Amino acid sequence: MIEVGNVLVHEELIENDFVCNLSKCKGICCIEGDAGAPLKENELAVLREIYPKVKPYMTEKGILAVEEQGTHVIDGDGDLTTPCVDGNKECAYVTWENGITKCAIEKAYELGEIAWKKPISCHLYPIRTTAYPEFDVLNYDRWHICKDACSFGKELQVPVYKFLKDPLIREYGAPWYEELEEAVASLKADTAH
Repeated sequence: MIEVGNVLVHEELIENDFVCNLSKCKGICCIEGDAGAPLKENELAVLREIYPKVKPYMTEKGILAVEEQGTHVIDGDGDLTTPCVDGNKECAYVTWENGITKCAIEKAYELGEIAWKKPISCHLYPIRTTAYPEFDVLNYDRWHICKDACSFGKELQVPVYKFLKDPLIREYGAPWYEELEEAVASLKADTAH
């Protein structure tokens, strides 16, 4: 682990390459899994507030799921997540464009309807954050459905932490990201000797 401020960063985020390849995977991560996207406590009020502006971009099934379950739910593990349709499959906020999943929240953001891009867990994926009272731990979540993103990242030579520069800055700030880059450079210099 690399310590950057009050965040522990797993070396896998530096050693592994990753670039989403939506033309191959079609955004399947938004419709597979056993629960919705993880949410932070401070995101719940945001979801409630923006829902009316996101709703026009959602599917009928997604709207029904939110109207029945709410803008967020507590899953079987007791974690806060986005609601799902069809049991625990598709995120309620999924929409479709040309056969590829898109986030209705992000669509509303891109069109200037709202100022919040999407839940940070979605923006940071494949990084999964474990939050402790004094620090966060950033881990690389390996999922077979992302094999095309791994090979595309390797082809482009883009490590996970560089692919996720924008959401890491969103979550921890630009000075933190600069410190991460310095720590990575130092680590690489140490291993080169």
